[in-house]
Amino acid sequence: MKAGRQPACSSNGTALHEPPIPPASWRISLPRTPAAVPMARALIRTVLQEIEESADCDTAELLTAELVANAVEHTNGDAPIELVVELLPSGCQVEVHDSDPKPPGDLGRTGPDDQPDPWQEHGRGLLLIRTLSQSCGHRATESGKAVWFTLSAPRH
Repeated sequence: MKAGRQPACSSNGTALHEPPIPPASWRISLPRTPAAVPMARALIRTVLQEIEESADCDTAELLTAELVANAVEHTNGDAPIELVVELLPSGCQVEVHDSDPKPPGDLGRTGPDDQPDPWQEHGRGLLLIRTLSQSCGHRATESGKAVWFTLSAPRH
């Protein structure tokens, strides 16, 4: 419930209805095609716009698109990609699961000499994720891997 907003009450003072409490996480399967990227962007934006004190929607949308695009481009087969968005007390965590067990490129914090070549079309996605997220990484799953990042809610 939003601060300062009271539920509608009947004449005897009991609540008529309470607004639904948003779920703590969302999980959706996406096709392993380029169409998955705008679908994932729309989902993350919708989820975070509905939640007060959420992480920055623009950054979450950008980083989610990068993870999904990497999964589409760097995995083989027709297995779907799974997008998982989890709300945390301090922000959110986004994971993209794919069927390839091979770890992504280096998600560790790197120095200034590790910048991508500005003349190359690829190579900036993981840099964006490393730079703009509070933390990021990957882990093995039963069916491949999950690549994730976390974003903090803005401080007021």
